[in-house]
Amino acid sequence: MRQRRLRTISESIVKHLIAGIDAAALLGAGVAAMHWDAGGVDWHLAGLVVLLGTVLALNFLHLFGAYRFDSFARIEVAVGRVLLGWLCAFGVLFLATRLFEPVNAADGPWAAAWFSAAFAAMGTTRFALWHRMRAWSRAGRLGERVAIVGAGPVAQRLLRSLAARPSDLRVVGVYDDEAENLPRACMGYPIRGTVDDLVTEAREQHIDTVIVALPLAEDRELVETLNRLCMVPVHVRLCPDAFGLRLGQVQASCLAGHTFLNVVDRPLCGWQAIAKELEDRVLGALILSLIAPLMLAIALMIKLDSPGPVLFRQKRYGFNNQLIEVFKFRSMYTHMTDADAQQLTQRNDPRITRLGAFLRRTSLDELPQFLNVVRGEMSIVGPRPHAMAAKAGSLLYQEAVKYYDARHRVKPGITGWAQVNGWRGETDTVEQIRKRVEHDLYYIEHWSILLDLKIIVRTVCGGFAGQHAF
Repeated sequence: MRQRRLRTISESIVKHLIAGIDAAALLGAGVAAMHWDAGGVDWHLAGLVVLLGTVLALNFLHLFGAYRFDSFARIEVAVGRVLLGWLCAFGVLFLATRLFEPVNAADGPWAAAWFSAAFAAMGTTRFALWHRMRAWSRAGRLGERVAIVGAGPVAQRLLRSLAARPSDLRVVGVYDDEAENLPRACMGYPIRGTVDDLVTEAREQHIDTVIVALPLAEDRELVETLNRLCMVPVHVRLCPDAFGLRLGQVQASCLAGHTFLNVVDRPLCGWQAIAKELEDRVLGALILSLIAPLMLAIALMIKLDSPGPVLFRQKRYGFNNQLIEVFKFRSMYTHMTDADAQQLTQRNDPRITRLGAFLRRTSLDELPQFLNVVRGEMSIVGPRPHAMAAKAGSLLYQEAVKYYDARHRVKPGITGWAQVNGWRGETDTVEQIRKRVEHDLYYIEHWSILLDLKIIVRTVCGGFAGQHAF
């Protein structure tokens, strides 16, 4: 089995995080220096100087490239840029003490202590990051991992250009639906298979961006390719040919000095992913601690109601189509449980226990899934994870909705946009699962913390109970 790669380090997150640490170091060192020389400091003026100096320093640091990601990999460059930026900011403050009498609070022993302590703190941060980046480099987590779709003239021109210009892009391979009829390599890069092979490998190894380098005039093949790539959580960029450059208004990205058209963005990346993770872990742990007594009571009632385990564990598809084990309170007789959901639950289902009917109707059987949330396998809000053999009528969900797997680009949730809008329960028809998937994709494309909170409130107020809950 191929070993899964760790996710590539986000340059944006690292740069913003270091800027935040610098701001805290500048403010903290200034306040500490004022306390150290408390007898000779006017607190009001000195506090104003510290605040002004912090703002000036951050701007000078940006100006001198102290937050350029490539500079972090060379400790002498990183520390040198910090020193230059901080010296310029401090020089402006010192000049102000000579021009404006009210700002003479920047003069004195405490100011020298502030300069030294802040520089030491920012330098230590750079040293720690430099050491960390060496470990990231050895683990292959630096630089954007890119796959190229297409092996024709457009792709060849792109690969030739990328090879001529050193960058942090790492081309993992070329994919083309005609791979069987093509040479084993394209411009020195291995042709690894078809677009379907790329979808599979994007789930097994981490790929950040897919660049589609196909002639845009061949719209049918292009649309089909983009639709298949929508099923995996990657950025999809379009390499424009002569026709593509005549397109109307589109967003674009610049990678390694080349411009590509943005056709698909990976959902919940960068700071959005951090915000979502914090929401799930913090809110999930809080809710789990509050409902623990209720869960214990339900567990005791299940034991009294019928023999068998308290929890029902079921394999379901999670983020990026990876299988996870989802927890629920057991609501069926043990000998009638259906681990693969070959037969979906129906009204008055004889397999359901008396207590189980109540738990399912009120959705209390879903409460153990907060354990999945705290473990990082699920979110509180997201597309519901479906059982592997779940069907709409006589068709598997993947057969009923062509690009069904696109909903797996984010973690599955305990509740979701489809559920609070009434699309839950039986799926007797293909239309029912299509509507559910439409709502899931709407959620992915319009995600925000406010939308999550709205769904949680609607769930608490009745979104998980009603005529479709059984």
